[in-house]
Amino acid sequence: MVKKIKVLGTEIAIKNHFEDELISLTDLAKYKDKNRTDYIIQNWLRNRNTIEFLGIWERLNNPNFNHIEFDGFRNKSGLNSFVLTAKQWISKTNAIGIISKQGRYGGTYAHKDIAFEFASWISVEFKLYLIKEFQRLKIIENKRKSLGWDLKRNLAKINYCIHTDAIKENLIPKKITSNQKNKIYASEADILNVALFGMTAKEWTNKNQKKSGNMRDYSNVAQLVCLSNLENLNAEFIEQKIDQTERLVRLNKIAIRQMNLLLKDNKIKKLK
Repeated sequence: MVKKIKVLGTEIAIKNHFEDELISLTDLAKYKDKNRTDYIIQNWLRNRNTIEFLGIWERLNNPNFNHIEFDGFRNKSGLNSFVLTAKQWISKTNAIGIISKQGRYGGTYAHKDIAFEFASWISVEFKLYLIKEFQRLKIIENKRKSLGWDLKRNLAKINYCIHTDAIKENLIPKKITSNQKNKIYASEADILNVALFGMTAKEWTNKNQKKSGNMRDYSNVAQLVCLSNLENLNAEFIEQKIDQTERLVRLNKIAIRQMNLLLKDNKIKKLK
C-alpha cells in the first residue's frame, strides 16, 4: 500500500516493504528539480559522506552487507570520475536500505533513516518539514489503530454481557453463593478462552506474570472480532442446552475457521 504526504508543496510517496516503511527518494528529489531526479540521487550517492553513512547503516542492519565492494566505493568516492547509481549500490553491496525499481509504480525508495539524510542534503528546512509530516502521519495511523482496537474490545465486552445473561438464565441454580456463581461464570469464560486462545485465563497468567491485565487485553483485532462471535454463539448453545464439552469442541472449530478468514481480510489487517 502506498501512502502520500505533502512536504512544502511536494507530494511524497511512502510504501510498506516487509516490516519497514520506505520513503520515495525520487519524490524527495523532485523538491530540488522534478525533471532530473535520477541525476540528483546519483549526485548524492557519489558523495563520500553519503557512502560513509550508508555503509554504517548497512553494517547495523544488514548481516549480508558486502564490505569489500563498499570499501571500493568508499575509496573512489569524491573523485570527479566517480559515478554511482542506486542500482549499482544495491547490486554490488547487497544493500537493503535502498530499493530501486522501474515501471509505473517504480522509483528509488529508502528506509526513513536514509531518506531523512537525503532530505537533509537537499535542504535542512525540507528535512525538518519531512520529519514533521512523517510523524503526523504516524500519529494519525496510531490513533486509527487504537480506535479500531477499542471498538472491537468494547464490542467484546457488550457481547460478554449477552453471554453472562445466558449463563445466568440457564446454568446457575437458585440459592447458591456468590462464590459459586463466580466459578460458573469463570468456567464459561474459560470455554471461550480455550476455544480461541488454547488456554485458560489462569494458564495465561502463569505464563505472563510480568504483564498486567488479562489475555484479552493483549488480543489483536481479529481475535477480538472472533471472541465477540464466539460469545454470541456460546449464548445460543447454552440456550439450546448443549453440554459444555460439546460446546467447547464446536466453538474451537468455529474459532479456527473464523481466524483463518479474518487474518485474510484486508479490512481487519488495516485495523491492526
